[in-house]
Amino acid sequence: MPDIIYDSMRFVDRENEILRLKHVLGKDGHAKFVIVYGRRRLGKSTLIRHVIDDQDVYFMADQTEQSQQLALMAKTIGTRFPDFDKVFYPDWDSLFSSLAHRAKERFTLCIDEFPYLVKSCPSLPSVLQRHIDSHQLPFNLIICGSSQQMMQGFVLDAASPLYGRADAILKLEPIPVRFLQEVLGGNAIQTIEESAVWGGVPRYWEIREQSSSLTEAITQHIIDPNGILYDEPSRLFIDDFQHTTQSAALLSLIGNGVNRLSEIAGRMQKNATDLSGPLAKLINLGYIERETPFGESPRNSKRSYYQICDPFMRMYYRYVVPNRSLINLRRHNIVAQTISDTFSDFVALHWERLCRNAVSGNRLLDSTWGMASRWWGTVIENNEKKTIELDVVAESTDKRKMLIGECKWTEGENAMLLFRELETKAKSLPFVKGKEIVLALFLKHPSLDGTTSQVFLPQDVVNDFQ
Repeated sequence: MPDIIYDSMRFVDRENEILRLKHVLGKDGHAKFVIVYGRRRLGKSTLIRHVIDDQDVYFMADQTEQSQQLALMAKTIGTRFPDFDKVFYPDWDSLFSSLAHRAKERFTLCIDEFPYLVKSCPSLPSVLQRHIDSHQLPFNLIICGSSQQMMQGFVLDAASPLYGRADAILKLEPIPVRFLQEVLGGNAIQTIEESAVWGGVPRYWEIREQSSSLTEAITQHIIDPNGILYDEPSRLFIDDFQHTTQSAALLSLIGNGVNRLSEIAGRMQKNATDLSGPLAKLINLGYIERETPFGESPRNSKRSYYQICDPFMRMYYRYVVPNRSLINLRRHNIVAQTISDTFSDFVALHWERLCRNAVSGNRLLDSTWGMASRWWGTVIENNEKKTIELDVVAESTDKRKMLIGECKWTEGENAMLLFRELETKAKSLPFVKGKEIVLALFLKHPSLDGTTSQVFLPQDVVNDFQ
């Protein structure tokens, strides 16, 4: 694992989110209602604090009783409106009514971890609905939360009191790999290897910054019982799962190569139909994905695979969970050696996903391509049946071309040899008839034979082919 040391973290990416928030909150007219959500650690609170100013009010909720929450919010508002906390507020309606009366000019109130308040007062969304619909709120309101299930309920559930009332809805996603190179200051290969462990989650990069190398960071923070990320999945799941055991079991199986639904059900001794809901929830929350061969309908395909798509989760369930006993015996060196020995193969799967994402909707090799995916199946080659797999398959948006690509995260590759093998595979594919075949290689290092045409390297992928 090549190591790099990086400077203090900077606020990167999120330009679009910042512009949207400032645009909505700065508009004239009625007060604005904004919803911001996304999984924990993505920097939602940091984003909001980056946008609001000293005249605004930011309140972080916690999991205490309603009376305590009311008192804490009143105290926070009191820093903006003197003596606001000198009054007793029996419920949320009275607090918001009083605040509306006190506010003489527009400001923004942000309630972070809003789902915590709803847990202690389920009627709170209805209270806010009445105030929003009355157009009597003289201040902007931002609600933010890490419980994706609850926040999506506020946004997507037509039965929710807050449904359809937001002036802006922002769902934060992990930061793309191209922005992470700005933070790291290393080369593209190092950036990809680091992102295979930490993904695009800003908080993980802050933790990584505390160590002098990738190896040290993994040892200190992930494979140590006292490491800050040793129990990270449990902290993430608590926001969205009443019981975390089944989700952890599913991720553990998938992360260690049990990828077909029938195999997963067999290992868990459950009916496959009983797992459709839990798997769909993990997909919706962004932890796993269901892959189907290119060209097949996800709804009808019986050849689908489940994969962990969150890099940190893949790292955790690949190396931490199977080695918990060793880790608790302080045998860190054994686990660290296992990671080192298999790290190239581990990164290779991440490299493939990055390549597919970079191709999807992008222009390269004189065409713009649709969504790229994998393909696997049986073909007839020289009158013999062969099972083949392809790393990258995409159709051009004009439907005339088919891109067939292979990804390699290894040393000493010969591009001409790989192109010949790829061309043979491509000719036997069932979905290329009448299409112009475009071949592409995605290599860790330049080809030994000097071939550069239709060969893409890590920096090309990190730069999104720009």
